[in-house]
Amino acid sequence: MRISKASLVSPGVNQLYGALAVALSLFVFAYSPRFGQVSILLYYALWLPLVLVDYRKVLGNYGKYLWIFAFTIFACLSFFWSAAPAMTMRTGVQYLSHVVCALIAMRTIDIQTLTRGGIAGVAIVLLYSLLFGVYHYDPLDGTYSFVGAFASKNQLGFYASLGIYFAFVAVFTLGERGFWMAAAGVAGLISAYSLLASQSATSVLTAAAIISLCLGMRVISALRPSSRKGLFVAAAVFGIVAAVAVVYGGGFDLVLGAFGKDSTLTGRTYLWQQGIEAAAAAPIVGIGYQAYWIQGFSEAERLWEEFYITARSGFHFHNTYIEAIVETGAIGLLLLTTILLTTVFGHLKRLLSEDRDPESLVLFGIAMLLLIRSFVEVDILNPYHVGSFLLYFSAGKLTIPRTRPTTNWLWPEDGRSTAYRVRFSA
Repeated sequence: MRISKASLVSPGVNQLYGALAVALSLFVFAYSPRFGQVSILLYYALWLPLVLVDYRKVLGNYGKYLWIFAFTIFACLSFFWSAAPAMTMRTGVQYLSHVVCALIAMRTIDIQTLTRGGIAGVAIVLLYSLLFGVYHYDPLDGTYSFVGAFASKNQLGFYASLGIYFAFVAVFTLGERGFWMAAAGVAGLISAYSLLASQSATSVLTAAAIISLCLGMRVISALRPSSRKGLFVAAAVFGIVAAVAVVYGGGFDLVLGAFGKDSTLTGRTYLWQQGIEAAAAAPIVGIGYQAYWIQGFSEAERLWEEFYITARSGFHFHNTYIEAIVETGAIGLLLLTTILLTTVFGHLKRLLSEDRDPESLVLFGIAMLLLIRSFVEVDILNPYHVGSFLLYFSAGKLTIPRTRPTTNWLWPEDGRSTAYRVRFSA
């Protein structure tokens, strides 16, 4: 039996394979620590062989990706001054190959396929956690939390927030109907239950913020491009003023109190202070990518003991920027921040200046979710993580130029992704 190339590498045509590949990739990202190297090999087998099918279409022009690879290359180069060169080299190569897979996915699947795969993948991940998950006692705040099959409730909450987001955009942005509308509803309910069970304040608040942002952007996108920028700026200013008022008016402590947290964010502020002090040891280039949390290193051992991390692994500073500057210094921090902010503002620019664009609306929401979480979590610095996969997928889509065909696209009032081409004579 012959399989056509289009069914594997052509966006929109390969929805069956693409959605399956995304779903399995998300499962690998979630549980590779449990299933080990075999699961990682499965992840590579889903994406890398596509290069052999049609390397020009799958790879594209890598000269356009230099800004995307900048941080990854610097992370690999930190091997030369790393405090743990073997760890830096191994994880640097893993991160590089992970980015390549994300860019292959970006070239070969469209936004609808990504969303469908996200719905299926998150549902499988959460069902596995609900079936085989456990509760963990947190000695810092004295509470029990459901962590599922993860080591942290925050990771369970992250997947749950992604599930809610994918379910929302599938119906209200891409206009899914029939089977996929029902699947989005089921995945959304499973995600909502898992989010509540995790008791992750970070994930609950970010999920609510992103859904609200997407609703606002949909309203703005309905306007003419000439009117969008002014309304967006006004809404952004209002949001900043409101946020400042909440923080200084005591609202922030009330919100944290509702989740059983205090103003130290359950020890995070102390951890941030320790990270800033650690960054002073090598402020320009860092101590090496993934070279801080190493067994036998005195500072890592001390923090593991203080935070009751008996496994002595899988810990971080709970802040992407602090983690980045400790490991890769100010140079690495600048390169990583450039990728994240370019992705956010690149898709925002498309939303404000072009005709209705569901792809950029979905990817802008993902980028904003990662940006908000970056202040309290580390989702984009590690290989085989759903956060870094989605970041580089979203960044890569900016390198594909927009074509302006001789036809205009009219979108139906119900918001469905199916568009109707109508040719207008000049």
